[in-house]
Amino acid sequence: MTSRGKTLRLTAVSTLVVLALTGFSTGRGHGGGDGGGGGCSSSSQNHDSSSGGSHRDYDDDDDYDDYGSGSGGSGGTEASTSPDAATVTLVDCASEETPYATVEVANTDTVDGTFSVTVAFKDAAGEELDSGTEEVFVPAGGTTPVRIPVNDTESVPLIEECALDSYAPAA
Repeated sequence: MTSRGKTLRLTAVSTLVVLALTGFSTGRGHGGGDGGGGGCSSSSQNHDSSSGGSHRDYDDDDDYDDYGSGSGGSGGTEASTSPDAATVTLVDCASEETPYATVEVANTDTVDGTFSVTVAFKDAAGEELDSGTEEVFVPAGGTTPVRIPVNDTESVPLIEECALDSYAPAA
């Protein structure tokens, strides 16, 4: 083999070794559905700066300073999260014996929450006579019963129906 051939071969092997060591791959691209393309990093690498590793962004056009008091990280504390809406089920509508509706509020989320539950009290024609709202604390994965009283006691004998949304928003 000629000297020029050995040089080209050495260059090709060196290039492949460098590309392999830097994680460059032509078969694991993140684009399109054809599986083609490549990238300069492996998809298994973790580039998340919150994972405890060191990260410094040298991009000059950022809107905030990575290490200043801007909108950077949370300082190592977990961010508070709000629960999703809770599921509400009517257990018993208001009557003259019980001038309140009883509902069960189920929190299927993984965080505790306080939820706002509203019941509309209606007559036989479906007209709203009164409504009541209560806020109820429900632990994560738990169910809590709540009584929602009728505010207008004169309308209690006329109540035929209780209407409520299937979901209660976080308060």
